[in-house]
Amino acid sequence: MNAANIMNSELAQTMRERMPIAEEFAYFDHAAVAPLSGRAANAMATWLQQAAEQGDALWPQWASEVENTRNLAAELLGTSSQQIALVPNTSMGINIVAHGFPWNSRDNIVTLSNEFPANQYPWMNLRDQGVEVRVVEVKDVAVDIQQILDTCDDRTRLITVSWVSFCTGYRMQLEELIAAAHARGIFVFLDAIQGIGVFPLDVEQLDVDFVAADGHKWMLGPEGAGIFYLKQSHLDLLRPVMVGWNSVKRPFDFDQINWQPRPTATRFEGGSNNMVGLIGLGASLSWLKELGLTSRASPLAEDILDYIAVARTALVDLGAELFGPEDRAHQSGILSFDFPGEDLSRVRQRCMDNRVVLSCRAGRLRISPHAYNNQDDLDRLLNVLSDRNNA
Repeated sequence: MNAANIMNSELAQTMRERMPIAEEFAYFDHAAVAPLSGRAANAMATWLQQAAEQGDALWPQWASEVENTRNLAAELLGTSSQQIALVPNTSMGINIVAHGFPWNSRDNIVTLSNEFPANQYPWMNLRDQGVEVRVVEVKDVAVDIQQILDTCDDRTRLITVSWVSFCTGYRMQLEELIAAAHARGIFVFLDAIQGIGVFPLDVEQLDVDFVAADGHKWMLGPEGAGIFYLKQSHLDLLRPVMVGWNSVKRPFDFDQINWQPRPTATRFEGGSNNMVGLIGLGASLSWLKELGLTSRASPLAEDILDYIAVARTALVDLGAELFGPEDRAHQSGILSFDFPGEDLSRVRQRCMDNRVVLSCRAGRLRISPHAYNNQDDLDRLLNVLSDRNNA
């Protein structure tokens, strides 16, 4: 493995030219809030100027751009645009299912102990309906699929998991879990926020039931603009609980009140969209598509996994203890590590002071590079970490 070639690939150079953040920062925090791509920033700046100078005169054009975002999201997931709702965040996508599903008292949901709070609280909020949340303990890094299945019984209606763990970076291989769940009549919800934008995800091939992800991480869009997918066959399974003028078949017929829900996932959107955010997200999705990301393939993923491999070796050389999957098949763009006995908040602040951006999660430092990060970025990180005790 030639580290220099990996860290300065043609893809990285091409992306780097369109990522304004790269001019000053070594940015390793895409698993938290990613910087906007240049494409997204330009699209949003154009909208702001138009909105300020022309009001709603260009509203039909903006609406068309929002629909293009829906189409791009559908293409990215290998499905049709009729099965995509545009949502403000992952939590909203989760709540569409949590509060729209036809629960019965004594039903249960199975999830993992190390899920992000967004994939725990909406389900816990169902307790007053008699719905139990069963938590499978993740003691180390790997997720035990058989343990998930063993926790299910004949009252289990849904399994909800993250594709990629926000704290360990463990990337689940989903085929076995989904197939086994469906064989038992159990639905599967996937929180995909830490994977979409880098790793290919074909929802039709996987046969997954529900997926949600905000666009402000690996998709390089703004906060407040995300996507929700559901199988077309589940459209009438979920009761829309947050409805508005945009939920019905004839949304612009304001003078006729006729409750006929749209025959698409758009029925779950309710009212007006976050146009500027969704236009920005669409600009980034269009760019990622140009870079080769599809529902079946991703050169970005391979570059990022190569980058993580080099970073792992370099961090161990500095005395770090790594926490995450060792096999490439389960690795992601997230790498957590520790310097035992050291004040990690102080280490992180020292990095931030030197414009090297990373996070602390679950008592560890966490880096999450994207495909535009290069050798210079890694060197900046390693230089600060090697000098961390000389403040």
